[in-house]
Amino acid sequence: MVGRRRASREVALRALYQIDVGKMAPEEALDSSAAESHYREETLRFARELVLGCVQHRGPIDETIERHARGWTLSRMAHIDRNVLRLAVFEILYRPDVPHSVAVDEAVELAKKYSTAESGRFVNGVLGSLVRTVEGEQTEATEP
Repeated sequence: MVGRRRASREVALRALYQIDVGKMAPEEALDSSAAESHYREETLRFARELVLGCVQHRGPIDETIERHARGWTLSRMAHIDRNVLRLAVFEILYRPDVPHSVAVDEAVELAKKYSTAESGRFVNGVLGSLVRTVEGEQTEATEP
């Protein structure tokens, strides 16, 4: 399952990049990203869920990124880094089936693979801040 989900995230990242930079429609970007290889149906299904979720919640996701990327605006971030963050923030905020640690680890690996080692550290820092906030809010909500 982990390997397929990683492949899904790679397809989703390529699609998000094409949507962001190339101004492609989500379905067109998904088709283009998936055409590079033969993927299993469940891999493509998860990629589609990620992309459409990121597109649907883009405003709150982008606000969250800017709030936790102290000193950075989305426009100053590398295109890959921005879209890796969008993907991970979507998973952290909107996918309770994905543990926060998995979303962070996968995002860091994507950033290192498709961007730079420094990008991995940057992504880890932004997402670490978000996870501490989210988990702090969850703890407060459950305390008597």
